[in-house]
Amino acid sequence: MVAALIIVFREVIEAGLIVGIVMAATKAVAHREQWIAGGVIAGFLGACLVAVFIGVITEAFAGMGQELFNASVLGVAVVMLTWHNVWMARHGRELATEMLEIGKAVVAGSRTLFALAVVVGIAILREGSEVVLFLYGIVASEGGWSASILFGGLAGLALGVLVSALTYLGLLRVPGRYLFAVTTLLIAFLAAGMAAQGIGFLEQANVVTVLGAVLWNSSEILSDSSLLGKVLHTLVGYNDQPTGMQVLVYVATLALTYLLMKLVAPPPIPAHIR
Repeated sequence: MVAALIIVFREVIEAGLIVGIVMAATKAVAHREQWIAGGVIAGFLGACLVAVFIGVITEAFAGMGQELFNASVLGVAVVMLTWHNVWMARHGRELATEMLEIGKAVVAGSRTLFALAVVVGIAILREGSEVVLFLYGIVASEGGWSASILFGGLAGLALGVLVSALTYLGLLRVPGRYLFAVTTLLIAFLAAGMAAQGIGFLEQANVVTVLGAVLWNSSEILSDSSLLGKVLHTLVGYNDQPTGMQVLVYVATLALTYLLMKLVAPPPIPAHIR
């Protein structure tokens, strides 16, 4: 539930930021609400279509062996989550600037409201598609769909919409960089945990056999089947009996994410021009 909430919340916040910038930039344009709403609806329907096709694909490959199938889904989710953090570290500022420029172009008359709706629709489709892919990764790590995943996703959606609306209305003064820094850190730990769980599935299928010895057993202190253990398992990939390969992959995923984000991050804006 917690993982679904975090992922959906983060994606909705990003989509809300895009919509908010466009709305602010086109404040004086008549009928902009209808076109922006149309773009949001079209993007949402597109994301639903992606979900349908992912369901078809997963059913087609489900017979390859449950452990291998789960490991494959988790592997895709880890790559997508890591790439998401890296891409936003590099292009987040550029994306906001681009949306602002598009809004100004609509006001100036060089871009149409239809073009505005298309831009918003594509943005919603992109974020919605990522939500679908990430949730499938959570489903694989949890062993199947559950009411808690659905509730977490809906809670993340509601909270993301609320925060986006309050931010647009100027009622929420939390700097965006802090909000995204926290969610970026949480997503990095989610990806590392999923990577370790994927290795666990490959070990069960005897595909990965090196470094298979259990490094420690903390089940008597905190079992990963307890309530707190389950929360930590979801949030940071806690395992009370991890193997050497699981720990190695977990640390390597975190280190690679940090290194890539540092390498691609744009230089900070000088204080005198902020």
